[in-house]
Amino acid sequence: MVNWIVRLKAEDLDAIRKYGELAYPHECCGPLLGRLQNGEKVLEELYPVANTWEENTRRNRFLISPGQLIKGEKHAREKKLEVLGFYHSHPEAEAEPSSFDLEHAWPFYSYIIVAVKERRARELNSWRMIEDRTRFDPETIIPIGQEDSNPR
Repeated sequence: MVNWIVRLKAEDLDAIRKYGELAYPHECCGPLLGRLQNGEKVLEELYPVANTWEENTRRNRFLISPGQLIKGEKHAREKKLEVLGFYHSHPEAEAEPSSFDLEHAWPFYSYIIVAVKERRARELNSWRMIEDRTRFDPETIIPIGQEDSNPR
């Protein structure tokens, strides 16, 4: 198993948790924007978007509309960044990919998932689908500025 690393600001980790709490009982979502540096993903910006699934489905699914994704990609290009992945929340579920996530994800991208239970953000993990699309492997999250401390 490859040890993939994703770096992002501690305040962005906190923001993902907050977005999950604000969207509860629905899933929050958005692209992760950044750059590849020395084989690692360095995330520089979150691009929050509305979960466009129908009301009763947003509790356990997220959907970024094509228009929102195009706007996010344009915003990234303007800042000389790339879409490196996506974040979303799992209300009343674990911070690990679901079977639905496995069916709809793409290799290369980081998928940061925050568990939100009883309206409070809990565990947060990052995942990357392997090339043959059969599973996700964990990514190591290293908060920027805390490189020498314990990764999450």
